[in-house]
Parts: sequence; structure tokens; C-alpha cells
Amino acid sequence: MTSAPYASRERSTKERILGAAEALFATHGFAGASLRQVTAAARVNLAAVNYHFGSKDKLIEEVFRRRLDELNTRRLAALAKVAGEPGTTLEGVLDAYIRPALDLSRSDGGGAAFVRVLARAYAEHNETLRRFLSENYGHVLRQFAAEFGRLLPKLGKEEIYWRLDIVTGALTYAMADFGIIQRKGDVTERDHREAAADHLIRFAAAGMRAATSPSHATASH
Repeated sequence: MTSAPYASRERSTKERILGAAEALFATHGFAGASLRQVTAAARVNLAAVNYHFGSKDKLIEEVFRRRLDELNTRRLAALAKVAGEPGTTLEGVLDAYIRPALDLSRSDGGGAAFVRVLARAYAEHNETLRRFLSENYGHVLRQFAAEFGRLLPKLGKEEIYWRLDIVTGALTYAMADFGIIQRKGDVTERDHREAAADHLIRFAAAGMRAATSPSHATASH
């Protein structure tokens, strides 16, 4: 049986490596940050990285898993409270999708760095990472898409995914908090985050409800 102090040291080492890797990937990208830089920042040797992760690709995956497991657990828990109910609203489902992500991006535990890592993933078109995300978290998107489809029966499956993809892009931008609207000095971080969520939910709901244009409908057929 593993002793508690030893298990704690193992977690501490692993968390230090993940924290260092997240910060370096955010700054330099996945290709630009070397394992040597990660080990130096985490104050460990290369053997520790190999022991816990096995390879750089696996380390990258674990950086995402550490954040996305928690995020999607919260998303699905929020969705379970509203999905399939007679009184379910589009705004309620969007709230379950959007608010946990904004909460993550504003957390004190490195959420801001992870948002930059997420932006790197979009920019670098890493196919290995894309496949990992699809295989491990695609089911979350499918559950939300199914609920949107139930609430918007006039939209086809492909159109639902187009709109959800665009909502996700807007959400990622909001998570980065780098837009025109900046938090005022007399507004708390929490209130600013709530305002961002409320605006995005209303905007996304309008976009999801929008009628399909006649030209698009013709092109689809």
C-alpha cells in the first residue's frame, strides 16, 4: 500500500510539472517549449517527466485533461439539472455550457494560463491533440447538441453543430478577456464575469434561434 506522504509527494511532483508545462505552453506554444524548459521550471529531472507522463505528447494531453475533466464534469452536472425538462429553455442550456467555462478562465488556479494554451491549440492545428480532445470530450458536445436539437427541432444536425461551433468561438474569446469591454475599477471580478456570461448567453440564444437563410437552405439541398 502506498503511504500517504509518498502519495502526496507524487501528486506534488506531478502538479509542479503540469503547472510549469501549462505556463510554458501558454507562452511558447507546444513546439516552442522544450521538456528541458519544463523540467527546469518544475525543478525536477527528465526521469520524473518520463515516469509520470511518458512523452511530451502525453504531457500536453494531461495539461488539457487536468482542466477539461473538471470543466466538463461541471458542464454535464449543470446540463443534467435542466435537460429534458418541460420547462427547459435555450438560455438554461447555454448557461450550463458557457458559465462553467468562464468560471474556469477567471479562477485563481491558473485558469488564465490555460485559456492561452487553448488558444495555442486552435492556432497550431495539432492533429494529435485534436484527436485526443475529440475522443475524450466529444461526448460532451454531443449531449449539448442533442438538447439544442430537441429545443430547436427546425434546425438540422449539421446546422446545430455550425452554430454551436460559432458559440464556442465566441466563448473562447470571452474567456480570454481581451476584448473591447474591460473590467472597470469599481466592478468586482465576479460581477464582470457574470455580466460577460449574461451578455454571451443572450447573444448565443439569439444566434441559435435565428432562422436559416433561404440561400443556405437551397445550398444544403
